[in-house]
Amino acid sequence: MEPMLEGLALLADPFNIFLIFVGVFVGVMVGALPGLSSPMAVALLLPFTITLEPVPAIAMMAALYCAGTFGGSITAILINAPGAPPAAATALDGYPMAKRGEAGRALGLAAVSSISGGIFSLVIFLLAAPTLAKVALSFRPPEYFALAVFALSMLASISGKSSLRNLIAGAVGVLIGTMGIHLTTGVERFTFDLPELTEGIEFVPVLIGLFAVAELLKQSQTLNVAYERVTSVVIRLPSREDLRKVRGTILRSSGIGTFIGILPAEGATVAAIMGYNEARRWSKNKDEFGTGTPEGIAGPEAANNAATGGAMVPTLALGIPGSATTAIILAALIMHGFRPGPFLMKETPEFVYAIFGAMLVANFMFLAIGLAGAKIFSRITLIPRALLWPIVFTFSMIGSYALGNSIFDVWVTLVAGIIGFLMLRHGFGTAPLVMGLILGKLVEESLSQSMIMFDNNWLKFFESPIVVLFFALTLLGLFWPAGVRVHAMISARSGRRAGDANTAK
Repeated sequence: MEPMLEGLALLADPFNIFLIFVGVFVGVMVGALPGLSSPMAVALLLPFTITLEPVPAIAMMAALYCAGTFGGSITAILINAPGAPPAAATALDGYPMAKRGEAGRALGLAAVSSISGGIFSLVIFLLAAPTLAKVALSFRPPEYFALAVFALSMLASISGKSSLRNLIAGAVGVLIGTMGIHLTTGVERFTFDLPELTEGIEFVPVLIGLFAVAELLKQSQTLNVAYERVTSVVIRLPSREDLRKVRGTILRSSGIGTFIGILPAEGATVAAIMGYNEARRWSKNKDEFGTGTPEGIAGPEAANNAATGGAMVPTLALGIPGSATTAIILAALIMHGFRPGPFLMKETPEFVYAIFGAMLVANFMFLAIGLAGAKIFSRITLIPRALLWPIVFTFSMIGSYALGNSIFDVWVTLVAGIIGFLMLRHGFGTAPLVMGLILGKLVEESLSQSMIMFDNNWLKFFESPIVVLFFALTLLGLFWPAGVRVHAMISARSGRRAGDANTAK
């Protein structure tokens, strides 16, 4: 109880509360702008937090993460243009409801569902993270290697057009992570005689390039896209009847979102899609989905915001990012001198509780800001992209240079941006590459240490039940997407045969 009180006391400073408010405001604004995203905003914010103390820096980033997930629902409902990928499922029923004159009702449902999912996941975070960290204290290098490999296998089911492309992108990230001097042997790898690469490549310039510059280049191809806007917006909270209809959906989707968030490398987008699908599957009015049903809004919104709290569990307790945004927060923790993982929970529990408090405050703040300013935030989409994106590019360059006052980092950002753009253009997700980059060092170091422990006998990996469990989960993670596709093909073929047989009769 004492660490919790200390953490909340750290957060109670008026300056920290102000920064949380700034994070929420920026998060909702960024989420509402189609093309901008929470990972991009957090990546751009990262270099500017160097001068801040760790608590306000991470608190502001965590607040932005929570608010950015909700902000995307505003434009998804009002202009059918999801400001963030997790809000794509919300648009399926939110926009039809808005078009029939119930935009305020749709926004109210989205806000209440979001805060419900967020608070649910934070309670799980509060209970699960310390317990998971205690278990992780018994982990040795073999267990950490197996855990990191399992996390990489989960890349098969996140953003991008195919599981294979995601795994390739993750492998490239791991390869980039091996640049520099190998800590165990002292051998230099892939440095190309550049002194800047002897300690490896910096996370932050790569993150800014992949999330900001790459998206800038992608959005430059859609400068003339026009959106149809719903202009009559009078915000109102859900009625008792609406709450009665969606309470089961909110509870179910909150559980789904939290679970998906806890899984390494998964995130809010996957959670939102699953939340929507499950809401439809359990609904008594399946045919109403897609026409503006309250359950179709509550399901994805509760799930995608629950995923934010869930994603912080492996990030803080194990040092394994739960999503693309938490991968950046993980980099921020390292930059501020912390060791994410069980030792963070053991040595500085008050810091973890401060992050929990920041996310809790952020949820209530974005409820107020979102309801009061939804109409204003919907109008920021009127900002000409020809003006918006040069501003983003300028901040990208300033941020990448400010980290180490090095022009080399600026070049890294530009190269990473071009690579990210080419990846997006050919169906490769940038998030898997970031995950691979973050996890690459852990995979390599834990493998080297394990082989030294086992005297190069790799069969000793299988003497640990935890290692065997993670390896089994890895195989499941790799082959599950393929199994789902095969099952869908078999079901479709069976359906066609049954249809042909009925026609023949």
